Formats: sequence, C-alpha cells, structure tokens
Amino acid sequence: MPKNRPPSQRQLKAGELIRRALADILAREHLRDPDLKGVSVTISEVRASPDLKHAIVYAAPLGTEHDPDVVIKALQRCGSFLRGRLGREMEMKSTPRLRFMKDESFNTAEDMARLLQDPHIQQDLD
Repeated sequence: MPKNRPPSQRQLKAGELIRRALADILAREHLRDPDLKGVSVTISEVRASPDLKHAIVYAAPLGTEHDPDVVIKALQRCGSFLRGRLGREMEMKSTPRLRFMKDESFNTAEDMARLLQDPHIQQDLD
C-alpha cells in the first residue's frame, strides 16, 4: 500500500476532536512550565496516525513576544500531562501520544501576502 495516502475520515475527525479538546485544556489549565507562563497557544491542526495511537499537534504562540521554538519544547515537556487530561475529556479507546510541532502556516501566509504586495507581482496580476 502507498504510504502517501490522504488521511481517512476517521483520522480527520479524530484530529479535529483532539484539536478542540487540547485548545480547551490549554485555555483552562495553568501549566506549571515557566516557558508557558502567560503564553496563549493556538492549536491550528492535529494529524492523527491511521491507528490513532499518535498525533502530531501543530501549535504556535499567539503574538510575537514568545519564541515559538521555546514554546513547542515546553509543550512537549507537558505532553504527558496534556495526554492525561485529554484522556479524561475524550471518549476514545486509547489516548494518542502527542508530538508538538511548530506551526509554520502563519509565516507562510505572511510571506504570501508580502509577495502579493510586491510591485512586480502586482503588474503580473493586473
């Protein structure tokens, strides 16, 4: 079977449920990690593995005053705690292991907007 299959409906649904639950947990809980004090984190996407035992969580701090790499490492350190909370919130056979990754989509969107404002690109669009 090819490895580059698109995610199944089951994976997509599980990923969205995990994303919503994690966003709620992060909004409610006061995590003890000093690198997460006063940081608002956005969870943009969760990709669940086909067996739903692992999930990649794409996250980023809101605003520019916090280093995304530091925040992602702090979230990874809190991964077991977050997984435990997730297990209490969701009705799944097993709670997936969480791996946090830096969400680059906001940077990509900013780069695209900047490119579209370029005079050379504007003349091609007109």
